[in-house]
Amino acid sequence: MDQPVFVAGAGIISAIGNNTIECYNALAHYREGMAHMEYFDSEHRDKIPVAEVKLTNEALSQRTGLANTKSRTALLAMVAAKEALDDAALDITGLRTGFISANSVGGMDKTEKFFVDFLSGAHKGKLRDVVHHECGSVSELVADQLGLKDYITTISTACSSSANAIFFGARLIKNNLLDVVVAGGADSLTKFTLNGFNSLMILDEQYCQPFDENRRGLNLGEGAGYIVLVSERVAATLKNKPTIRLSGYCNANDAFHQTASSPDGNGSFLAMSGALKKSGLNPADIDYINLHGTGTQNNDIAEGTAIKRLFDPHYPRMSSTKAFTGHTLGASGGIEAVFSILAIRHGVVFPNLRFQTPMKELPFIPETEFIKNVAVRHVLSNSFGFGGNCSSLIFSKS
Repeated sequence: MDQPVFVAGAGIISAIGNNTIECYNALAHYREGMAHMEYFDSEHRDKIPVAEVKLTNEALSQRTGLANTKSRTALLAMVAAKEALDDAALDITGLRTGFISANSVGGMDKTEKFFVDFLSGAHKGKLRDVVHHECGSVSELVADQLGLKDYITTISTACSSSANAIFFGARLIKNNLLDVVVAGGADSLTKFTLNGFNSLMILDEQYCQPFDENRRGLNLGEGAGYIVLVSERVAATLKNKPTIRLSGYCNANDAFHQTASSPDGNGSFLAMSGALKKSGLNPADIDYINLHGTGTQNNDIAEGTAIKRLFDPHYPRMSSTKAFTGHTLGASGGIEAVFSILAIRHGVVFPNLRFQTPMKELPFIPETEFIKNVAVRHVLSNSFGFGGNCSSLIFSKS
């Protein structure tokens, strides 16, 4: 028998809030996180808006206990992962614990700073800024701080990274290898990322408009989102019994292009239909889709075409919360998993900000209002990455 995996806690930090409550309130009151750059240094400061976490590294360090010499990615990860564990109110003593964390930039923010100094003189630059460059270092720093010791690994599959981390954690629990897994991801803004996306000509110089006919591109963001997954046995011991399960998940790859999705949405369709099959649900059972919805021409039509293929003619409510947080890359699956959980917890659907004109190819439109007091039992959360790496998660109310 397939053993259920429960969500015992959730934590988040993003451009719209420094914890779960702040983020939820921003979603409910239509407050996006995009603005001109304040903390991040770039020659595009006055031209390209980004969605920054509104805290300095020093402030993040004070919150987490990690030294501010550590990467911003690690500091963000620590904030959200600790909140998730606190939310679970779980004593991990004697339990087999894991930390499955995703990111795409690692400590690149520190490495970039090092080379600015180093290139001005061979004896300049601090080596401490490069020793935690690789992505796995972020996971190890946070896991050590939180006392998660039995299994630690890092997943980096572009924008689907933390969705893959979450369902890998679920599989470890289902196969009786771990009892508790903190899973999700984090990413910070870096010059490499911003300049790379700018070279692809997919950044919006205005605030993005996902799933709009006149969409121009995406806004980059930063942040972290983690959830605490527990086995049925552990869930039964908790004072606050978990009421949400990770009921379905699937990863697929359409192998179409290094950076573009296949126009017919094959990877997106395979991921969504595979997650439904895993969950035992039908398309009509899904109450809300948290869209990948980056706001680029290619991504939105690919995802929309796949949704039409799978759900036509009856479509669930849907929206892209990237209109609030920007595209947080390796963190997006974790952040949007938290939003999916909040939708179930509170019986709400989040708005798709700045939507004006329906896409001519699609027979549906995203929600534009914050909808309260609705039955949300099953949420589909999509995370589709570069290289065609597509993942979908389904969260269900027990």
